[in-house]
Amino acid sequence: MSSKEEKKIFRDGVLAETEALPEEYIRESNIKIAENFLALPEYKSAKTVFAYLGVGREPATSGIISAMLKDGKTVALPISYRGGIMVPHVIQSLDEMIPGKFGIPAPPEDTPSLTPEEVDLIIVPGVTFDKNGYRMGRGGGYYDRYLEKTGAFSVGIARSRLVRPVPIESHDMSVNCLVTDAGVTYFK
Repeated sequence: MSSKEEKKIFRDGVLAETEALPEEYIRESNIKIAENFLALPEYKSAKTVFAYLGVGREPATSGIISAMLKDGKTVALPISYRGGIMVPHVIQSLDEMIPGKFGIPAPPEDTPSLTPEEVDLIIVPGVTFDKNGYRMGRGGGYYDRYLEKTGAFSVGIARSRLVRPVPIESHDMSVNCLVTDAGVTYFK
């Protein structure tokens, strides 16, 4: 079995487990993840944050994004392009979002974009993370490619019940910090 096939089987298993999580845990973990993230010193000192809008049973980020906007941060969300390319576009409100690639809400194309050097902090999604800051994403490689180009402090967010060892390859990038409902872990 190839590495790609192994990753798909692993990812599908975690996604099935995610779907089976109790609604009460989803709600409570969303609240704790947001509280833990917003308390990070790296968040407080960041001026420009590249975030993502959680969909489905991913950790909810809409409350985090609203808090960042209220705190006066420059907030950007991704527009995804062919070839695994992702560009952060600045938003003023979540009301601006339109249907994007893969059915994920995205900012309109005409909003200002940021270079990787302009981003102070990036919030990185994942199907799951391990205890060393490596992640299993959706398989497109968008975030690994972006993390290679930016010096931004990277924060993964995940539900603590889903943290586990993940299969990694040489091109996989780890995050600097993992925020879960159970707390915060720094890696480098």
